[in-house]
Amino acid sequence: MAWSPPKDFASRPVTVLGGGVLGRRIAACFASAGWHVIIRDPSETSRADAVAYIEANITDYLTISHGKKGSCEATGSFTDAVKDAWLVFEAVPETLSIKEDTFLALEQEAPADCILASNSSSFMSRELLGKVKEPTKARVLNTHFMMPPQALIVELMTSGSTAREIFPFLSEEMIKCGLKPVTVKKESPGLIFNRIWASIKREVLAVIAEGVADPTTIDQIWMEMHNSPSGPCTMMDSVGLDTVEHIEENYVQKRGLPKDTLEWLHENYIATGKLGNKTDKGGLYPIPPPGQKTKLLVLNFYQGSRPGELTADTYFSSGQIMEFSVENKNVRPNVLVSGQTVPDGIDVYGDRMYWTCMGNPPANDGALYSARLDGSDIRTVVPRGQVHTPKQLHISHATKKIYFCDREGLRVHRCNLDGSEHEILIQTGDYANEPEKVADQKNWPVGIAVSDKLGKIFWTQKGASKGNEGRIFCASINIPSGSDAVSRNDIETIAKGLPEPIDLEFDEDDGVLYWTDRGEMPLGNTLNKKTIIGQSPASESKLGRQIIAQGFSEAIGLSLDKARDCIYVADLSGRLWQCGTVPGPKEKIYDSDGHAYTGLVMMRQ
Repeated sequence: MAWSPPKDFASRPVTVLGGGVLGRRIAACFASAGWHVIIRDPSETSRADAVAYIEANITDYLTISHGKKGSCEATGSFTDAVKDAWLVFEAVPETLSIKEDTFLALEQEAPADCILASNSSSFMSRELLGKVKEPTKARVLNTHFMMPPQALIVELMTSGSTAREIFPFLSEEMIKCGLKPVTVKKESPGLIFNRIWASIKREVLAVIAEGVADPTTIDQIWMEMHNSPSGPCTMMDSVGLDTVEHIEENYVQKRGLPKDTLEWLHENYIATGKLGNKTDKGGLYPIPPPGQKTKLLVLNFYQGSRPGELTADTYFSSGQIMEFSVENKNVRPNVLVSGQTVPDGIDVYGDRMYWTCMGNPPANDGALYSARLDGSDIRTVVPRGQVHTPKQLHISHATKKIYFCDREGLRVHRCNLDGSEHEILIQTGDYANEPEKVADQKNWPVGIAVSDKLGKIFWTQKGASKGNEGRIFCASINIPSGSDAVSRNDIETIAKGLPEPIDLEFDEDDGVLYWTDRGEMPLGNTLNKKTIIGQSPASESKLGRQIIAQGFSEAIGLSLDKARDCIYVADLSGRLWQCGTVPGPKEKIYDSDGHAYTGLVMMRQ
C-alpha cells in the first residue's frame, strides 16, 4: 500500500522525546513554524529547562523560519506526549537498549500513521527496530539534526524499509521551519557529515596524543583556514568528551578502526572526569580559573525578525539583557532579563548589573534598574518620571556613584547605587519649558565616561543624525562653587564637528578616550580614540582623533578590555565586534537578525 501523510496532521502535535541540548532545539524549530510541540522527559528539571530555553530563544528561530509562533509544553507522561502526534523525534540517550524499547513503546502507543524519527547519528535506524513489526518500519527513519539555530542541516536516512514518499513530504515541512534537509542516498553509519567529522576528530586527537600540536594551535589553524568562530577542540569540549568517546566507540566497532586514540582519550580525559565544558575539570582545554572567563552583558532592543511580528504594544517592551561568552563563541547567548522598555546603557558593580531603559522617548518615562548578574532580584534604582530618556551609564568604583546621560531630558545625572543622593551635574535646557532646546539635538547628552584620576566627566552631545554636529565635552566631577548644572563655567570642548558621537570609555592608565560614532561614512560608523593626557601622537594630528575601526552599522556601545588589549563594540544591526586599540580589522563575535544591540559591558568571572 502506498504511503500517505498522517491524517489531519496539520492539527496534530509534534513530539520530541528528550528535552536535552538537542531535543529542545528540535522542539524550538517546529514551535517557530506554528506547531504545537510536546516535549517528553522523565526529569522535571530537564522539562523546565527545555521550555525555558524555547521561550527565551524563540525569536531567534522565528528569524530563521519566518513563520508564526506556535506553542510548547513538557510532560513526564510518555502516553500523553505521543497519543495524538503526527511526528515523533526520538532524542533519548545513545544506548541501543533504550532506543529499542522506545520504538517498541511508540509502536504500541503512538498513532499508526505517525512518522517515527531517530536523531541518532551513531545508530542507523534499522538497528533500533529489532522489537517492532514490519509495517512499523516503513514509517521510521533517521533525522539527524546538527545544532540549530546555528547549524540548520538535517540529514534524512532510510531504515532500509522507510516509505520513499516520506522523504519529500518531511523535507518540505522542515523547510517551513527554516531547516535545510538533505537525504542520504543509502544507509551509512554516521550518515554524511558525522562520518566525515569522525575522521577529523580522530586525527585531531591523534595529533594531540602524539605531541604534534596542542588544542590551541589546532583550533587557531582551523579557524584561520575555514573562517570559523571555533575549532574542533573547542567543539568537542562543547559537545562533551564522553559523548565523543561513545560515538567513536560505535565507529570503531562497525568499521574495524584502530582503538589507540580512543584508549588514549579514555585514559587521559574520561577516566579522570575531564569531560569538557560540562564539568569543572575541563576537557581538552582547562576551565579558566575564577576571574578569567570573559563575558559580555549586552542590551538588545529587539526589533522583530519580520514585519508585523511585534505589535504596537510590544514593540517598545521587548528589550533583553543577554550574556555572551567571549572564549566560547559557539555557545548560544543566555537571556538574563526580558520585557525591558528600550534598554540602552549598562554597567556592573560587584555582583549586580545596572542598566537604563529609555522608555517611550517622547514621554518622561525612563528608568534605571539593577539586578543580580543572573538576572534575578530586579530593583528600581531611579523610578519613571525622575529621568526622561536615560542613555549610557557609568559606575565609579572609587565613589560607588552612577553617572548617566538623559537625552531628551537634556541632563547628566549622578546618584548612589541605591538611587539616593540623586543630583543633576549638567543641564543644557529645561525639557519641560524649553521645547526648542529639546528639538535641537545638539543639546542631547548621550554617552558618558568618568575619570576619578582626573576628577573629570566626559560626555557626548550627538547633534542631528549624521549631521556632523556632534561634540564631546569635559567638566569637573563636582559642580564648581557658586554655580549650578545650568550655569557652570568649567565645561571644556574636547572635540567638535563629529558625525554623530555616541558612547564613551576612558582608559585611566593610558589617558585615552575612546568612543563610537554612528554618523555617516567615511568618518561615521567608526570607533575612535583621542589622547587626553600627554602629547598627542602624529596619528591624531589630521582629524584631532584617530579612527581605529570602521564599517559598523549604527555603532552604539563599547567596552574596553585591558587584559586582551581590545574593545568590544555593539551596533544596531544586531552585531557584536572585537576591535584592537590601534587601527586594524575588526572581528565579528556574533550576529543575529532582528536584534538591535545598544549598550554592553565586559566582565570577568
